[in-house]
Amino acid sequence: MEKKVADQLVEILADAGIKRIYAVTGDSLNELNRAIKKKGTIQWIHVRNEEVGAFAAAAEAELEGIACCAGSSGPGHIHLINGLYEANRANVPVIAIASTCGTREFGTDYFQETNIIKLFDDCSVYNQIATLPEQAPRMLQRAIQNAISKKGVSILGLPGDLESKPAEDILSSLKIYQNNPILRPSDQEIQSLADILNASDKISIYCGIGASKAHDDLIELAGRLKAPVGYSFRGKMGIQYENPYEVGMTGLLGLPSAFQSMHEADVVLLLGTDFPYSNFMPSNKKIIQIDERADRLGRRAKVDMGLCGKIEDTLPVLLPLIEEKQEDSFLKKQLKKYEKVKEDLNIYVNDPGKENLIHPEYVASVINKLATKDAIFTVDTGMCCVWGARYIHATGARKMLGSFSHGTMANAMPMAIGASLSQPDSQIIAFCGDGGISMLLGDLATIYQYKLPIKLFVFNNRSLGMVKLEMEVDGIPDNETDMINPDFAMIAMAMGFKGIHVSKPEEVEGAVQEAFSTEGPVLVNIMTDPNSLALPPKIEWSQIKGMTTSMTKMMLGGNIKEVVNTIQSNIKHIKSLI
Repeated sequence: MEKKVADQLVEILADAGIKRIYAVTGDSLNELNRAIKKKGTIQWIHVRNEEVGAFAAAAEAELEGIACCAGSSGPGHIHLINGLYEANRANVPVIAIASTCGTREFGTDYFQETNIIKLFDDCSVYNQIATLPEQAPRMLQRAIQNAISKKGVSILGLPGDLESKPAEDILSSLKIYQNNPILRPSDQEIQSLADILNASDKISIYCGIGASKAHDDLIELAGRLKAPVGYSFRGKMGIQYENPYEVGMTGLLGLPSAFQSMHEADVVLLLGTDFPYSNFMPSNKKIIQIDERADRLGRRAKVDMGLCGKIEDTLPVLLPLIEEKQEDSFLKKQLKKYEKVKEDLNIYVNDPGKENLIHPEYVASVINKLATKDAIFTVDTGMCCVWGARYIHATGARKMLGSFSHGTMANAMPMAIGASLSQPDSQIIAFCGDGGISMLLGDLATIYQYKLPIKLFVFNNRSLGMVKLEMEVDGIPDNETDMINPDFAMIAMAMGFKGIHVSKPEEVEGAVQEAFSTEGPVLVNIMTDPNSLALPPKIEWSQIKGMTTSMTKMMLGGNIKEVVNTIQSNIKHIKSLI
């Protein structure tokens, strides 16, 4: 049989290591679908919504290094956008095939026609549309090469009529080149960095995911400098474990210990982080930043020294130049603060709540205790991020995936699909908010269809919890954040797999154990307390209770002006404690 363009593209994808394509098939993708079935080495994953496919591909790419999704003409590929933004901002290589109408219809406002270049330009590192048989394979090679080298999303626009045309012989290479160059600052720059660190008494280190591959060298560096080590949410799993110098996270979901260590230091060393919250960075300290992408240097903080390099390549050269410090009072102070923070975090672990008001902190701690040492967690944006950040502990083998830069809702369940398909021997645990799971509920059917053993835990607080909290903290009256939910456990059962409903704290541990011991997918619907606050533990319950009591008394007295003034005052007080 004559080789077609679609067959040629599938060969390139297979040679690049693509194992599956997440998509909803359709007329403009049918020829590609045929070629994939004929090839037999790539699996077509029939998601119910292309957005789920893009999220799943983002998760697979983070775990495996590359992944692929596709969308048919118009509405099909438009659904991809949210997941592709996630992948591009997370710097993971994803190939997205956006099929479209036939070439003869371009520019005529044809049925389902879109301008692919305009549509995807802001969420990609490569974005082109092929119109000739000799273009398509070359563009796909370029797309894959760009995605790998620039760590982002590559779009190949593929007209439906092009796929079925005879393949052309190509003179340029169609091979994919996987490179891992050594990248570090110059000897002179490293010596200047060492001189600063050796001359400084109070140093704090803050790490992102870019430092994860340098874990052991990082621990040695912190030990020599007597420096506390904080980390970003995305860097947590690679930095926290077996780390006697860790003081937790800082930022919106962070802890006062990490915030304090950075603000009380003389020098802050930023390693492999693109931490976005500038207001959590000190502005009157010497800041040194090392990142493999030079374009990121100084865009989040007032950096005194910016160096370009991979952390795993830089630290081995830096370490021989670092003198062992003897004074450790600064480090001990920060570690003592962190111990107090961890005590405070256990307040709602030790108090599991009551019927239909189960404390989510307790739920997360139970899951952490019972999960395997190499489990892969996915977390929805919102309150689920808080519980994952604070109560899931790193082991060195665990991983956590989320929408840490794009911040989209509904990512946990789709990412769990990609994680489960690419890591079939791992325990996959999804922390889903009721708002998030509701958005893409139909793809529970995908989980059932492919018999994926995902364990979905729905933190059902009957509200858009994080949004509600944001409104209250900003002094905006809460409005339209409450949710009337179905019984998600019953929906899971209707989809074909086990659903467990939990309304009492004493049922939590048994339900988690049952979920983990059950073969195949399980959804556990847990009725959590909607008033659980995702605020730093520095705010004591007695303070919150006192504020609530004073407001209640005035409301009963009917003095509206006083109520408003007190609410505004308390909001300022809460913000000062964060």
